[in-house]
Amino acid sequence: MLKVIIQDGESIDKALKRFKKKYEKSGLLKEFRKRMFYVKPSVNKKMDKERAIRKAKRILAEENI
Repeated sequence: MLKVIIQDGESIDKALKRFKKKYEKSGLLKEFRKRMFYVKPSVNKKMDKERAIRKAKRILAEENI
């Protein structure tokens, strides 16, 4: 549970901005999206391999530029 305590004289905008930063750093949204549906372990491994291949290609392309 994320909490942001509003200090005396602090605007709601600043408190909201602090909350958004905490929320982003915690990775809560990423975790929620990941758990929205079940992915079989075999499919997960396949996606991880494809992700690694894309990353390697991107790194090679950057080096050649």
